[in-house]
Amino acid sequence: MNKLKNQVFVVIFLILTLFTTIVFCTFNTIIYKQQFSMIERTLNQASKMHFRMDMPPGGFNRDNTENDDIEDIRFMETTVYTVLLDSDDRIVKIINHSDNGVSDEEIEDLAVTMISQSYQKSIGNLYFSTYSYSYNEGSSIVIVDNSEQSSMLRLTLMFSLLMYFLIEAIIIVITKMLTLWITKPVAESFDKQKQFIADASHELKTPLSVIIASADALESNPTEKKWLSNIKSESDRMNRLIADLLELAKSEEVKDTSDFAIGNLSKLVEKSTLTFEGILFEKGVMLNDDIQENIELNMNEFKIQQLMSILLDNAVKHSENGSSVEVTLKKDKDIILTVTNEGEGIPKGEEEKIFERFYRADESRNRNENRYGLGLAIAKNICQTHKATISAKSENGKTTFKVVFKN
Repeated sequence: MNKLKNQVFVVIFLILTLFTTIVFCTFNTIIYKQQFSMIERTLNQASKMHFRMDMPPGGFNRDNTENDDIEDIRFMETTVYTVLLDSDDRIVKIINHSDNGVSDEEIEDLAVTMISQSYQKSIGNLYFSTYSYSYNEGSSIVIVDNSEQSSMLRLTLMFSLLMYFLIEAIIIVITKMLTLWITKPVAESFDKQKQFIADASHELKTPLSVIIASADALESNPTEKKWLSNIKSESDRMNRLIADLLELAKSEEVKDTSDFAIGNLSKLVEKSTLTFEGILFEKGVMLNDDIQENIELNMNEFKIQQLMSILLDNAVKHSENGSSVEVTLKKDKDIILTVTNEGEGIPKGEEEKIFERFYRADESRNRNENRYGLGLAIAKNICQTHKATISAKSENGKTTFKVVFKN
């Protein structure tokens, strides 16, 4: 069971973690691409600013109008520099297109380095690089200070990482809760299976012990017939238990309705009650029935007869002498079958438990009557096969079993 829980936990955790990781990576990728596009757009815009430079002997001359326009251009989103070059890639002038920035000396050193690298355009890793540039040989270098973008991207990454780990912690808690919720039915089934094996073993142990002891005694005293009687009696008990266990196993198999057919439920219930008239008479119990005629149901007739036998047998064994058993069958919105007896009631709070396997409210009485607590469990499975519900209630000295067949 622990292995199953661990497997479910790992699967759920990996799925949720994968989803969170995708969201985390997607978010940071989108932010990064936005900043990268902005810097690339700035480089492209700045590189399109055209000017003319002439270097005749005796000094530097330029087209004043075009260069004045370049110096007036401002970039609001980031800090941009234009480094004007002569035909020999010597620095002529440095223009700052923003209201802040570093000194011209630092930009000049940076431009010399960029010229030596001979890259036309370079936008580095924005998480670490401070500058990006576009180099037009013999004309200009556009330098973009992306330190603010780098700082913002690092802060965004750190914040998203903190959120990621916080969400992962929440995922662990959620995964544990989901694992318990998903494996709860399996755990309950597993516990019931262990309890079933323990109860069945306990029930088989007693007759086996009697048989073994009687066989040993018979071996010592072959003329004593009572040991044979004990062996036969306990063998019959074991045979009945095994038969009930097999019947219960069959009723819990995949619900097959291929042998269902429309039948007269009214006649079937009436026939079942008539079968028990002799048993009721011997115990001094009266039978009262109120069965509506010609109620039809899509059913397995043998299983419905078995259901009626279980309910009537249960009613007889819990009825007091001189009391009565009432059987009713009515059809309104749904088909409702009830079997009511007067006498020993169901202990408070155990109305659901009586349908569990090997349930016994009175251990000694059930053992004396060779009852193993399997009948009502079989009845519940028969009802489930017919998409019906069964319930029990005790009040005012009467116990009523109610079966509702949904239309």
